[in-house]
Amino acid sequence: QVRLVESGGGLVQAGGSLKLSCKCPRCITSVFNPLDLGWYRQAPGNQRELVALITSTRTTNYHDSVKGRFTITKDNSRKTIYLQMNSLEPDETAVYYCNQVGRNDAWGQGTQVTVSS
Repeated sequence: QVRLVESGGGLVQAGGSLKLSCKCPRCITSVFNPLDLGWYRQAPGNQRELVALITSTRTTNYHDSVKGRFTITKDNSRKTIYLQMNSLEPDETAVYYCNQVGRNDAWGQGTQVTVSS
């Protein structure tokens, strides 16, 4: 069963950086490796949106607003995906989640990112 656990959020000043992690602690390699995974975020009062995704072949795609600033990577040996976020902006304050692409259930607790101005 794919259960993903997010970590790495925190408080950062505008222009700062954070690196988020999303691990599947119970996954075996044969389950994790083929997964297409994404990072999502939900700010208060807003709908959850897809920020970045990475496929099993490591093809990546990004929301227009984060292109050039965010980088998603996947480490199959650690059963983990990462989101490196640079030049963060206050309106990117949100809870960040990871999930399988196309899945709209089994959301984890997410990790809070707060960007101060």
